[in-house]
Amino acid sequence: MQILVVVAPVFATNCCVVVAGPDGRDADCVVVDAGAGVAPEVERLVAERGLVPRAVVATHGHVDHTWDAAALCERYDVPLRIHPADVYRLADPFGTLGLAGARDGADPGVSGALAQALAGTGRRAEDYRAPGVVEPLDLGPDGTGELVAGTVRLRTRHAPGHTEGSTLLVAEEPARDAGGGTGVVLTGDVLFAGGVGRTDLPGGDAATMARTLRDVVGRLDPDLGVVPGHGPATTVGRELAGNPYLRPHLR
Repeated sequence: MQILVVVAPVFATNCCVVVAGPDGRDADCVVVDAGAGVAPEVERLVAERGLVPRAVVATHGHVDHTWDAAALCERYDVPLRIHPADVYRLADPFGTLGLAGARDGADPGVSGALAQALAGTGRRAEDYRAPGVVEPLDLGPDGTGELVAGTVRLRTRHAPGHTEGSTLLVAEEPARDAGGGTGVVLTGDVLFAGGVGRTDLPGGDAATMARTLRDVVGRLDPDLGVVPGHGPATTVGRELAGNPYLRPHLR
């Protein structure tokens, strides 16, 4: 398995192209967290390597992880896969982020960071489009499941707290450049190198995040590599041992 990372120009979101199998043309792939501005580079990688996209996936519904999802879903005629609890965010990404005035030119809140980041790339809030075909992830009562898209297979773990539908995606085979030995987990905005996800935005909940960090993140294989939604790669073991925001929640 390969994980090719494209960093979005808005909020430096890590968009991951997860490729099934070793090098070779016609390999299936999924695109995870299509942030604003990644579509051209993703399309270049797909064409250059002869990949076959089977789905676009979002670790959660915040707009910095879904902005280019519609463009890529249309380009490759594939659905967006996302936890059902976050589907509602796709129709109103700014309102559900607490930025109700963004489309009207008002101060979008969160210190105007999103508006400033968009302006720096020539994008506007009104340019956002929701994906046309959305297929909610299928997770069991225990919050676990499997995403199968062509020959790409990823375990899914519901990890709420940052948003209601935040989901970890686990590849159980070694992945290049992901920092791990037994596989890799894409953590979205749940876990970062040296940090954890914020809980002060709409839909976030500190108590729920604490349970996720204890019962989901805390039980991951320490040998797994971690590719977070923003920032550098790390490993589960490194974060369990030294992440000051994670350790207080571990048993």
